[in-house]
Amino acid sequence: MNAEILTTKDLAKVDPVFGQISFDNHEQIVFCNDKDTGLKAIIGVHNTVLGPALGGTRMWQYTSEWEALNDVLRLSRGMTFKSAISGLNLGGGKAVIIGNSKTDKSPELIQKFGSFVEGLSGKYITAEDVGTTTADMDLIHDVTKHVTGISESRGGSGNPSPITAYGVYMGIKAAAKQQFGTDKLSGLKVLVQGIGNVGETVVSYLVKEDAVVYITDIFQERVEEIAKKYNVHILEGEVYDAAVDIYSPCALGATVNDDCLSRLKAKVIAGAANNQLANEVVHGQLLKEKGILYAPDFLINAGGIISVYGEIAGYGLDEAMKRTENIYNTTLEIFDLALKQNCTTHQAALQLAQQRIDERKKQQSK
Repeated sequence: MNAEILTTKDLAKVDPVFGQISFDNHEQIVFCNDKDTGLKAIIGVHNTVLGPALGGTRMWQYTSEWEALNDVLRLSRGMTFKSAISGLNLGGGKAVIIGNSKTDKSPELIQKFGSFVEGLSGKYITAEDVGTTTADMDLIHDVTKHVTGISESRGGSGNPSPITAYGVYMGIKAAAKQQFGTDKLSGLKVLVQGIGNVGETVVSYLVKEDAVVYITDIFQERVEEIAKKYNVHILEGEVYDAAVDIYSPCALGATVNDDCLSRLKAKVIAGAANNQLANEVVHGQLLKEKGILYAPDFLINAGGIISVYGEIAGYGLDEAMKRTENIYNTTLEIFDLALKQNCTTHQAALQLAQQRIDERKKQQSK
């Protein structure tokens, strides 16, 4: 459909941004474009009641601009609740750069993106995510101070992936205790889907506890490398058909969907991926009805933001690890709240996070 000849009737058929479920009262969306570097990026600022919006920048080869927009909206909303439930004085934001991080990324493109972050005057603080690295954050730091997760040699906290993985591990242990009566993972079959930096570290924790670990990833060479390194099993067959106790999605989101729930054999879902539920209301309820315990993703994958927040709040690695370890206790509290209120674990976690935001809003209005 040609934009120049759109009629009023045609426009009425176009889904408005503000009407999308994923928009969910975002404060600001910034579209960033630079012809010289090829930059096409979107920054989503969902909520800044608790503080500036902090969230990583993802670089991904999206199939459409709408897919990129929907992703940044879902991710930035999730960051709001992640910071809130973790007790951080931060709001929720996220950014996506449209492109292949292996072939389209350049120092000039990354720094141009940094200049757009600088233009928001601190309302949004960026960090690394899928497709970006600590080195990219260092490049961004050359043009703006509104970035975290920079190299330790430059006074930053470095790569947050290991601490993210530690939080996920704490969430897995809490979920095992709730579902199986013990947080000892020895002998339990665990499938880790996605073995990037976070997924690999999760695997290392599981192996140390003598869990029976299966791995899968879209990159076969990576799968073979990690299987050999940790002496774990490569999953044969489809993810959702795997006869495992715990499913740990550590790649991209929406893997808990209609197709998954009709086949999933695991009794626990606990992983690092953001937005694991394709539809948080429908699929959260279906998990509850099927007796599958879901550890809310934005709770147990919060270790990374706890780590990089230390650059702002002034605490170091020891304090970040201590705060991340507390994910275990918070996860058990969420499970208990869900049982008491007969709601899904996702709803219970959202309720706790929203409560903190609402309380701060009341304080600000006085």
